Amino acid sequence: MTNRPACFTLMNMNGNDIVGRTLHRWTAGKSGKAAMIEVFYRIRDIPYGVLPELNSPIDYRRILDINMGSCTPKHLLMCDMYGRIGLNVLYAVYPYRWAEFEELYPPELWKLAQQMGPVNHLACRVEIRGRYVLVDATVDPPLGRIGLPFTASWDGESDTALPVLPVGEEELYHPSEANLMPPPDLDDTALAFYEGLNLYFQRIRDGQY
Repeated sequence: MTNRPACFTLMNMNGNDIVGRTLHRWTAGKSGKAAMIEVFYRIRDIPYGVLPELNSPIDYRRILDINMGSCTPKHLLMCDMYGRIGLNVLYAVYPYRWAEFEELYPPELWKLAQQMGPVNHLACRVEIRGRYVLVDATVDPPLGRIGLPFTASWDGESDTALPVLPVGEEELYHPSEANLMPPPDLDDTALAFYEGLNLYFQRIRDGQY
């Protein structure tokens, strides 16, 4: 591992560096560990929603405009921001099944979840005190009301909660290998499931469940 931060993002050609501006605003008056923890909370609190158009090493930045995203754009953003404050980061990929959350779904979502094969969850491992710590900011706090695992408080040193039950081995990728990470399978069933899931989660946030 080199001394250069593992993640870095160049400005857009028009100089509109939304990631840099947002990082500056989020971490104003903070540095080091405090800045790292603040970035975690800010990304965690972005509402979870699956928007396939954000799942790329380029378009993830749009999560800051839309204020919604899944594990993929959340952790692509985390890697970018952590790299800018001097941290080394690896991507961690875990295969899992949406059907594992059976008890949380309304009936129509459960039917679709059963039809879906394994998918990949993205998190980060961040080098902290010589150890690559699991840092997962996927689940926003309101979704904890239905039992989804999330990290309510993080000390900046311990592993955070992993919100899925892996059905295979963890795979690690350097940020330069982001394009090698497996793309999502977006067939008609998956698209219908994600559309319903986003609506369901928003209803939870609105207090309808």
